[in-house]
Amino acid sequence: MDERGGSFVAVRRISQGLDRGNTCHSTSGNFHSLTEVVAGSAAWLGRGLSCVCAQRRESDPRPSFDLTPAQECLQRLQLRIDVAYDSSIPEHREALRALWNAAFPDEELRDLISEQWKEMGWQGKDPSTDFRGGGFISLENLLYLARNFPKSFQDLLRKQEGDRSVWEYPFAVAGVNITFMLIQMLDLEAVKPRTMVGATFLKFLSENESAFDLLYCITFKLMDHQWLAMRASYMDFNTVMKSTRRQLERELLLEDVTRLEDLPSYSLLSR
Repeated sequence: MDERGGSFVAVRRISQGLDRGNTCHSTSGNFHSLTEVVAGSAAWLGRGLSCVCAQRRESDPRPSFDLTPAQECLQRLQLRIDVAYDSSIPEHREALRALWNAAFPDEELRDLISEQWKEMGWQGKDPSTDFRGGGFISLENLLYLARNFPKSFQDLLRKQEGDRSVWEYPFAVAGVNITFMLIQMLDLEAVKPRTMVGATFLKFLSENESAFDLLYCITFKLMDHQWLAMRASYMDFNTVMKSTRRQLERELLLEDVTRLEDLPSYSLLSR
């Protein structure tokens, strides 16, 4: 639930229901099991998330002056951020199927619009409605996590680590939240960084064009780590996200961090 109030998505953890096999220089109410995610308003997705697409300046012209390599990397990332998920595009549909196959390799997906998606923590049977908040890049982020850190991906999906709460955050919707939070934290829609955190990230991006995807993976694991440390439940999600952002900002500004792999939270990831 965001600070302005509103409905939210709650997920009850039932673990047995999930047991399947480039470099660029209100607490009351009726709740259901994880296979029956309650659909609430987009307010749960983070403050202002439901308005992300309207906030983007897709029609704004890009600067025409000569760009440094770092600025060129930033513009390529901005182009990715501007891409909305579009179910009419074959590559987008294939990416969504790939995400399902990574999550549940032993279970066939019956259709791209299916009640099965609720098992992954989407709000309803059509994940494309949740991508409105994070765009296609939020799907790319999840796929990057699944392909590069498959153990961490499965641990997060199935809530396999730690002493979990009865009512857990939904994996997929949380993933979209993280994409959105990082875009805001790093001020990625600005022409150039306006904060030290943003400037630090741009340096990492200039050395590794997958830096945003890697930082996403680190952040997801850090968020889950904070969730467990705070013994959080679904009503605490926004509080956990704020704590995660503060910790991530501190780590990015550490003097001895010269690449993302130097972040203390990178050690939380496992392949």
